Amino acid sequence: MSSGARSAAQAAQREFCVNLRMLCSYYRSVADVCRKLNLNRAQFNRYLNGTSKPSNHTLERICDFFGVEPSEIYLPREHFHQIVQVRPKQRGERAVYADHVARLQRQSNGKLDKYLGYYYEYYYSLSAPEKVLRGLVHIYTHGGAIYHERLERFPQHAPPDDTRKCKYVGAAFHLNNRIFMVDYEALSGNEIAQTILFTTSQSKVARLSGLMLGVSSGNQRTIACTRVVFEFLGKDIDTRAAMRLCGLFDPDDGQIDLAILKMIDNSARQDQPHFCTIPL
Repeated sequence: MSSGARSAAQAAQREFCVNLRMLCSYYRSVADVCRKLNLNRAQFNRYLNGTSKPSNHTLERICDFFGVEPSEIYLPREHFHQIVQVRPKQRGERAVYADHVARLQRQSNGKLDKYLGYYYEYYYSLSAPEKVLRGLVHIYTHGGAIYHERLERFPQHAPPDDTRKCKYVGAAFHLNNRIFMVDYEALSGNEIAQTILFTTSQSKVARLSGLMLGVSSGNQRTIACTRVVFEFLGKDIDTRAAMRLCGLFDPDDGQIDLAILKMIDNSARQDQPHFCTIPL
């Protein structure tokens, strides 16, 4: 690298440090920013004082959090300040949203411990309503909060190269004796789904019932609600073996427990003015 190019890179790095410190000033503290970004405080301090540069992935995360572009954060401080000044609402909205989620996670702290582990989920497929879908759900804790993954594969007996998979990732909350699960389809990014489950008073979890609201994968992307049952498998399982048993099933072929079929039956019920489920 020539001396001129090296000087330009050093100048850009100095501007990055100044601009990053300015962005942090919109928050309560640097520690608050690190918590929201889930970044190590000591490492973040090295970014602030210029002794270390973030990787491209980390830089993307930082800039996305503050609502700026990676190319902008290296601009001269006066120019960058002008850009940021016209985006105060975007920064505020992101902080408010994160604060709301953090509050709900604090309210759920410790209340979902007995629900951690793996489940089969059962519901009538939104894309193939005549078939029952069996998927695999993992509810786990990370950084003091509860998250989950829902994995689905179909059709059941297709060759491996033809099997389509869906992966939903999201957060779970325990609010007033109900479990709320909000997730999005991480492979395509084209759907957000919500599942609400009844809790159980039993010391050991067996099955949980509730409702799921989502969008079918068909061309019309129909918005639909369906009854769902979670069947607890254990804290630690052979996930590959469990996934091999997931797929779409004919309700009459005897592979789905009759009690589960009864709970996920989406027939309208005369005694219910709304589409509801009932606790197990």
